[in-house]
Amino acid sequence: MSLKERINDEMKAAMRAKDSARLSAIRLLLAAVKQKEVDERIDVDDAQVLAIVDKQIKQRRDSIEQFAKAGRNDLADREKFELEVLSAYLPEQAGDAEIDAEIDAAIAQVGAAAPQAMGKVMGVLKGKLAGRADMAAVSARVRARLA
Repeated sequence: MSLKERINDEMKAAMRAKDSARLSAIRLLLAAVKQKEVDERIDVDDAQVLAIVDKQIKQRRDSIEQFAKAGRNDLADREKFELEVLSAYLPEQAGDAEIDAEIDAAIAQVGAAAPQAMGKVMGVLKGKLAGRADMAAVSARVRARLA
């Protein structure tokens, strides 16, 4: 079963259970998937769905931060719930040791020795760690290694 089919099935289950908060979060995700399909005239695969989920999660984190600064805890709580729902669609997160090993392998593969090669290293890592690690944190680690 593809990830898109799994999301559709969970939407139907949320409808049956009358779980409106979960249903709303899933519908927002499916709307983003459908938008990508319509815009690019393609059928998205699991990798593209993961990229959409990752983007939605990043948006939720930014919203939570902004709502917390504004003192709108009610809205921040709703975003946190949506974040939990979306996180269920991500693959198992990579551990620190695995991330470090992937960084070392990517640096060796590209032959990077200076910060100027960071883009090449991140290009290799994005394919291996997308959806499994916070790419901003990975970028900071790569920057520290190449400095």
